[in-house]
This record gives sequence, C-alpha cells and structure tokens, in this order.
Amino acid sequence: MQNKITAVVDYLNEVTTRCTYNAAAKALGITPQALKKELGERRPETSWFVSTGTEEPTGYTDEEKHPELFRTKRVIKSAEVLVRNLGL
Repeated sequence: MQNKITAVVDYLNEVTTRCTYNAAAKALGITPQALKKELGERRPETSWFVSTGTEEPTGYTDEEKHPELFRTKRVIKSAEVLVRNLGL
C-alpha cells in the first residue's frame, strides 16, 4: 500500500495539482482517514491532498503547504481520473 501512496504523492508533486482526500482514498481502496494516517506528518509534499469543501489541506499551517499549492485552480476530484493517470 505504501508504494501506491508514494506513487500518488510523487504524481501530485510532479503535476503540481491538488487532489481531494476522497478521490485519492477511493483510488487506493482505503478510507480518507486511513490515507491521512498513512501520509504521516504534515509536510509540503503531502499538502496536495485537500478537503472537498475547502480545496485546502486539512490542518496544515502555511509553512507546511507546498509553495505552488494554488498555482492552478484545478483539483482532481475523481478517483477514476487518478487511477487512469497513474495506471493503478
């Protein structure tokens, strides 16, 4: 599982695009809470995972957010898109 999570984190950092916790969790076959736990401590590399409602990472300080987090308005909200883009 950790390899798949790492692949998603790497992908989001490469394309500098946010993704909802729900979409990523569904693509990985786990709950959003399990995803948050697997991501570990808050850091810029994992700040691409955002809440569906706010489109911001939950509980992150400005220092923990990636500097390019709001570079685009695009947010991946579909597990299917993530699965297709990553070949999961």
